Amino acid sequence: MMSEEHRETGTGWPEPEKPARPPGPASEPDPRPDAPDPDELSPLAPAEREAEDPPADDAPAGSATAKPMSRRLTSAGAMIAVLLALLGFTLVVQLKTTSTDPTLAATREEDLVRISSDLDSRERRLRQDIAALEESQRQLRSGEQGRAAALEEATRRADELGILAGTLPAVGPGLSVRFEGGDKALAPTRILDAVQELRGAGAEAMQIAGADGTAVRIIASTYFVDGQDGGLVVDGRRLSGPYTVLVIGDPATMRTALNIPGGVVASVTDAGGNVIVEDREAVEVSQLHAPIKLEHARPVS
Repeated sequence: MMSEEHRETGTGWPEPEKPARPPGPASEPDPRPDAPDPDELSPLAPAEREAEDPPADDAPAGSATAKPMSRRLTSAGAMIAVLLALLGFTLVVQLKTTSTDPTLAATREEDLVRISSDLDSRERRLRQDIAALEESQRQLRSGEQGRAAALEEATRRADELGILAGTLPAVGPGLSVRFEGGDKALAPTRILDAVQELRGAGAEAMQIAGADGTAVRIIASTYFVDGQDGGLVVDGRRLSGPYTVLVIGDPATMRTALNIPGGVVASVTDAGGNVIVEDREAVEVSQLHAPIKLEHARPVS
């Protein structure tokens, strides 16, 4: 059974008896060497003692007033430790990243600077090579276009020369001029006069054919002479009248040249012959002349 004192204290058990303090003045310490600290024997809790006896400003660091400051220092140290751990983790990650290449990791700073300089120089050389190749490509394209244009011009010029030389056939607008009449009206000189008038009027290609269809291409060196038994010999080939001249050029200009007063048409008509001039949109000069081999003339170099 608990006593009334146990119920009031709420402990349920009797408190142990404290040793009696020997009589003496309260301010004098206990002379016994193993005597307990009076503060430890006080029934007040540490917090109550701190509230009851506030610490002085000049209390020593080892006293109870230094405990809150120690706790603050402990928190700051923990924060510094966390920051140092994060810094160390960052350094480890960076070292692992930069040390992927073991050769570069073991290279000195001077060697790294030299390697960087070599790489820059190599980049500049490569850029110069690229620029040179692009310039060469541009020149090749330009040269190819120039060669194509030159080839086209040479082909056109060769075609023109071939037509003038009689080695190529030609087609274009022009005239068909038919000469009828006797031997006196169709003398070689009259046919030659007609050819000269047509050339002077811009004729570009001509051929002459006889009654039997034999044709001769007329070029700069073509000649006309009388045949032994009549007729006309053109470049060594004998033709019989009537004669038909096919000519390519401006029809109106050539017709005007033939019909001038005292010209070809008038002279043939006066000799008892007749000249029939017809305009044609497409005159085909198909007869070819054998190429002339030059023996003395050479191009000027």
